[in-house]
Amino acid sequence: MPDAPSPIRPTDAEARDLARRLIDTARFAALAVRNPETGLPAISRIALGTDAEGCPVTLISTLSQHTAALRAHPQAAILVGEPASRGDPLTHPRLSLDVRAEFVPRGAPDHAQLRTRWLSLQPKARLYVDFADFGFVRLVPEGAALNGGFGRAYLLTPADLMAKPRSGTDG
Repeated sequence: MPDAPSPIRPTDAEARDLARRLIDTARFAALAVRNPETGLPAISRIALGTDAEGCPVTLISTLSQHTAALRAHPQAAILVGEPASRGDPLTHPRLSLDVRAEFVPRGAPDHAQLRTRWLSLQPKARLYVDFADFGFVRLVPEGAALNGGFGRAYLLTPADLMAKPRSGTDG
């Protein structure tokens, strides 16, 4: 009996552009981490933006459980892409990214630029962005799975994800 064909399509410019748009337009994501106490998966919702190079970034409190989890185990995953208000949610594109958390210290050379960009994307964060217990975390892509809708599955590399789309979206 012949092997079943792979459901994964070859990654092309259309898939890279769709993945980039999902990252650039996401203002929140589901973050999956490993609980450092139990080793079990834990999921939470986070605010999301990008840095100037298009790398996903979040602003999180040091008091949150997911901050402790990311410090203990920097490997995590985020899910971006929300269904529209109508239609089957499974037909709408979504992107699951394998990421490595990199904490950005307040004194880092790019902290001020990250803060400015963050506030342009998440203006309500002005209320707490400078609180001592909040900090930026880059979620550096290590790979991803794109589901562009039924029959449109792709695996993407970090290079695929960081390339800016041809459509000129700058996030």
